[in-house]
Amino acid sequence: MSDPFPPPRPELPCPFAKVFPSQLVRDDAFFMWLAYNQAIDAWRADEVPIGAVIELGGEVIASAHNQRDSTRDPTAHAEIIALGQAARASGDWRLNEATLYVTKEPCPMCSGAALMARIGRVVFAVSDPKMGCLGGATDLNALPQVNHRLTITRGVLERECLELLQAYFQQKRAEN
Repeated sequence: MSDPFPPPRPELPCPFAKVFPSQLVRDDAFFMWLAYNQAIDAWRADEVPIGAVIELGGEVIASAHNQRDSTRDPTAHAEIIALGQAARASGDWRLNEATLYVTKEPCPMCSGAALMARIGRVVFAVSDPKMGCLGGATDLNALPQVNHRLTITRGVLERECLELLQAYFQQKRAEN
């Protein structure tokens, strides 16, 4: 039987630098830059560079990046990890007043988890026409029978997050 906890992989160089926005203006761009920095951490861990941050009352209560490969867990998406952190930090699974910032439109699992956690708002950078489920491939938020609605903001730092994703996959294709 193989080791369920593989040794850490060496850090990969990332050609993108982290951004440290001013703490004075905590707007959507501020929190998305923090999610972008998480995506850079994912790249360095040889994970798909997607980052997520959850804000509540102007403060970050959770931050994570994809960890599927390193944990061998198909549910270890940035959003799922951050939602768990946020629930623990707030002491409640209901995150009605919280905002989830994520560098790419959430997939079916993550969109569903955001709805189930009753997140107040989701802000994402890059739309995903193949697997995005907040308006990309489909829209779980628009299902008539759901008892909660997310407020959605699209396109915050879209160019920067898209460039990061595209560069990562270009590098991966060149390696193969």
